[in-house]
Amino acid sequence: MNKENNIYTVLFACLMVVVVGSILAYLASALSGKIKENERFEKQQNILYAMGVNENEGEGSVNFVPTDVVEEEFSTYITEQLIIEGDQITKDDQAYMIDLKKELDKLKDGATPKLPVFIGNKDGQTYYIVPMYGKGLWDAIWGFMALDKNMVVQGVYFDHKAETPGLGANIKQRYFMDDFTGESILNGSNYTGIKVVKGNNDPVNEIKDDNEVDALAGATITGNGVSAMIAKTVNLYKDYFETLRNQG
Repeated sequence: MNKENNIYTVLFACLMVVVVGSILAYLASALSGKIKENERFEKQQNILYAMGVNENEGEGSVNFVPTDVVEEEFSTYITEQLIIEGDQITKDDQAYMIDLKKELDKLKDGATPKLPVFIGNKDGQTYYIVPMYGKGLWDAIWGFMALDKNMVVQGVYFDHKAETPGLGANIKQRYFMDDFTGESILNGSNYTGIKVVKGNNDPVNEIKDDNEVDALAGATITGNGVSAMIAKTVNLYKDYFETLRNQG
């Protein structure tokens, strides 16, 4: 066959597409178990991080529980997992694997989402950890927020898909996440969440009763996305939160 012929070029291109596609399909199938395992480990690490179970050292590090022990640590510190579906609350030890984005998409069709809650215990203190999902400047942002029964934040973890390095991507930096600890999602009896505010005159975040943290420089839209994500999460869970507060 004449290799300079157009037919040869087309046939060769088609053959390469089939070969490469087959290889990728095989690798995806062969690695699916490992991918699922890594996804499970990452969610466990993030949930534990929000409640303060991590290997942070110094002031700036963000170090998770290692993957070789994270399942054991998760089962130790997370004492109960719940799924809220409308007025129904059920226990499910796989609640942490719920895809929150897919559940929130149900709201667009008027359907009821499944909302996971993780109850943890560390040093005699109970934590109520909820997942969050929202939109940043360029793509998705997400995280976890740990609260006590008084609705005071005990820790958070944020992550993103494509925020700008050095700007919006800094939502996953320690100095930003630590600012949320001690803030309340309540303003009086109203569930308001916590806003990321530019120029809130509290750069070191010493004021803990203003429902605000200082914004990241050059990342206004990402900060607004974090504020909206927290507000949406608080609104979704506020009935459950209210039952916790009424328990006394």
